[in-house]
Amino acid sequence: MKLGVNVDHIATLRNLRQGIEPEPVFAALICEGAGADSIVVHLREDRRHIRERDLYLLKEVIKTKLNLEMSINDEIVDIACKIRPHQATLVPERRQEITTEGGLDVVTNSKKIGSVVKRLEKNGIVVSLFIDPDKKQIAAAKKTGVKMIELHTGRYAEAKNNKDQDKYLQELVTATRYARREGLIVNAGHGLNYYNVSRVAKIKGIEELNIGYSIICRAVLVGLRQAVEEMKRLIQ
Repeated sequence: MKLGVNVDHIATLRNLRQGIEPEPVFAALICEGAGADSIVVHLREDRRHIRERDLYLLKEVIKTKLNLEMSINDEIVDIACKIRPHQATLVPERRQEITTEGGLDVVTNSKKIGSVVKRLEKNGIVVSLFIDPDKKQIAAAKKTGVKMIELHTGRYAEAKNNKDQDKYLQELVTATRYARREGLIVNAGHGLNYYNVSRVAKIKGIEELNIGYSIICRAVLVGLRQAVEEMKRLIQ
């Protein structure tokens, strides 16, 4: 099982005082040294954390893989085509949300999403779609031409009791099996932490988990390297 570490909230902390520290690029290098298989960042339309400068530097210095989470906004797509991260993960985005609240609605927006997928792939970028664990969304994702999806684990992670958690875990299992039968690479993420990640990590067919907020919170207490190493051990 691979681990992608999202360093957005290193930039959030930096931006609180509009300063120069902590530096997201330094954080990314520490994460790589601790065993992260990829570095994940989300360039939001309002630039609330990661900025273009961060993307350029990250693309230059990281040794693993840069996974850019992004909306299908034309300006953001232009930036992605210019920087050419190793991977782009298309996600829904609303200005007022605190964090991504659900998966991309590929069924409703298939034409626009398909167009963005083609443009990104033309620029040598591997594209993944962040979607809910739903067969209709998976089927629609496949029709866009992508070879990879990321399943939204939010409902599982936010379940209030064991019964609901079991229900949403089974959704992820079923969705993973279906997507793999359709020939798609399956990753997963959102809301996963040190207490709930193990059950998702055991799902056969998921190749990579993308985790950010929980790791950065843990890092405040134990340091970033140890936080990443602990998560890596848990998912393996």
